[in-house]
Amino acid sequence: MLFVAVAVSVFAQDAPKKEKKAFAPPTNLKLLKPDGLIETMRSFTGALGVQCTYCHVMGNFASDENPKKEIARMMITMARDINAKFPDGQQHVRCYTCHRGAEMPLTEPPAAK
Repeated sequence: MLFVAVAVSVFAQDAPKKEKKAFAPPTNLKLLKPDGLIETMRSFTGALGVQCTYCHVMGNFASDENPKKEIARMMITMARDINAKFPDGQQHVRCYTCHRGAEMPLTEPPAAK
């Protein structure tokens, strides 16, 4: 019994420890910074009610093959330009300001019933 306990103890110490795999650093960032990138992407998916592959190519997030990725870059630039015009330096406009969880933002209120 003592032999089994010692063998288990030695095996447990020699067993390789599972390490968390780190993600590769993002590439092809043209407007965003790596810091806080995941949180920013989550805010985009929530604001538009979409999944990552709405703008990205599955398995190759750096790819520019999906034309919606360039549209997203134009929208980021537009929001930055609008926010830069406010003298208080605060962020007044975000994706959700217009999209409200929809891929296409409404441009006018729904028709009266």
